Amino acid sequence: MDVRSKGTADADVVELCARLLRFDTTNRGNGDAEGERAAAEFTAEVLGEAGVEPAIYESAPGRANLVARLPGTDSSLPALLLHGHLDVVPAESADWTVPPFAGEVRDGQLWGRGAVDMKCFCAMALSVVRWFAATGTRPRRDVVLAFVADEEDRSELGAQWLTREHRRLFEGCAAAIGETGGYTFHTPDVEGRDVRLYPVGTAERGTAHLKLTARGRAGHGSRRNDENAVVRLIGALDRLAAQEWPVTLSPIVRAFLARTGDALGVDVDLSDVDGTLARLGPAAKLAETTVRNSTTPTMLDAGYKVNVIPSEATAHVDTRVLPGTEADLLTEVDDLLGPHIERQFVARQAPVQASLDSPWFTAMAQALRSEDPEAVVVPYCMGGGTDAKVFTPLGIECYGFDPLWLPKGFPYAAMAHGVDERVPVEGLRFGARTLGHFLAHC
Repeated sequence: MDVRSKGTADADVVELCARLLRFDTTNRGNGDAEGERAAAEFTAEVLGEAGVEPAIYESAPGRANLVARLPGTDSSLPALLLHGHLDVVPAESADWTVPPFAGEVRDGQLWGRGAVDMKCFCAMALSVVRWFAATGTRPRRDVVLAFVADEEDRSELGAQWLTREHRRLFEGCAAAIGETGGYTFHTPDVEGRDVRLYPVGTAERGTAHLKLTARGRAGHGSRRNDENAVVRLIGALDRLAAQEWPVTLSPIVRAFLARTGDALGVDVDLSDVDGTLARLGPAAKLAETTVRNSTTPTMLDAGYKVNVIPSEATAHVDTRVLPGTEADLLTEVDDLLGPHIERQFVARQAPVQASLDSPWFTAMAQALRSEDPEAVVVPYCMGGGTDAKVFTPLGIECYGFDPLWLPKGFPYAAMAHGVDERVPVEGLRFGARTLGHFLAHC
C-alpha cells in the first residue's frame, strides 16, 4: 500500500495510535481498572487542538468517558455516533515479544495491547478530526464522538452509565459505527484467485451469561453420596457441552452466505449450511460461529477440602443467542440441566441487527472501495458482543466498521486479547483514509 502525502486523513494516525497504546488502560474487571482518565485527557487534548470541545464524564473515580460533537454542514440530517473504548484487557509482559505498552513500531507493524482492540479505531477517528480541522473540511452531518470506559468488562461504568445518566448526548443519532468490521479478509475463489472480502458488522448474537448452582448433600469424601453437588454439576455441564444446537439462519447470515458464495463462485445451499460452509473454505470462519446458538462452560467453583463433599457447586456458561431463539434455547437448557440445578442470569443483552440495504451500509462499502476498488463488502454477524448492544435500545442502528487493510497471512483473529497484539502500519493509514471518506460523505 502507498503512503499518502501529509495533509491526508492518515498523516498522523500511527503516532496517535502509538501514544494511546502507551497509556496502560488495563481493565481487570469488577471495577479494577487504571489509566482510562489519562487516556481520555490525551484524547480531549487532541480534539481541543482541532477545535472540537470535548467533555469528560466520570462514572467513578478515574473511570472516564469522553463525548464530543463535531458539527456537520447540514443540521437537518440525523447525526452519526462514532464510539470506541479506551480500556484494554490485561497483558502479561513476560509473554510478549515487545512490551505491551511500549507503542513500538517494528517490522512495519505497531505493537501493543489494544492495537486492534481498539485503540487503532480511536486513533483513526482522532486523525480524521485533525484532517478536517487542517483542511477546513466538515462532515455532511453531525458526528458524535464517544470514547468510553469499561467495555472490556460489562460496560457498567462506560456506555451503560453514559446512556442512562447522559442520554441527551446521543439525541438525534440515527446510526453508529464501532468495532468490529471493515478489515481485509483474504480468501481464494473456486479458481484459486485471491478475493478480498471486507466484512461489515451488521448484527451480533445476544448475550445470556448464566450462573449454574448445583446443590446436594454435604458429606465425607470417602463415603458413597448419591447427592454429590459436584457430580450433579459436572453431569449438567457435560450435557450442555455435548449439545449440537440446530442451525438457525438470521437475515444477516443468509445475506453473508449468499453474497460471499457469489463472490467466490461457490454454490450456496441454505438447506445444507454445514456443506455450504465447507465449500466456502477460509471464509467460513466469518460465519461458522453464528449459524447456531452456543453454550460454552467457562468457570467452575466447588469445595474447600479434598475429603469433604460440598453441598454446593457453581459454574458459569457463556451463552450466545441468535435473534428470536432465546425462549426455545432456555427451555432446552433447563431440560439438559435437569433437577437440582438452579439457573440465573449474570448478564443478558438482546441480539443486535441493523439494516442491511441502507444508505449507511452503502456509504461504508463506497468508502472501502475508494481505497481498494476490488473490495467485496459483505455483511456479517459477530459471534460476540460490543457496546452496540448498549446503543441499539436508544433507537440507533449500530454497525461494526473500524476499517483496516491487512496483508495476506496476517493473523487478525488472534490479535484481539492475544499475545503480541499488533496492527500493520499501512493498515492503520488505509483505515484512517477510509474512515475519513466515510465521515465526509455519509
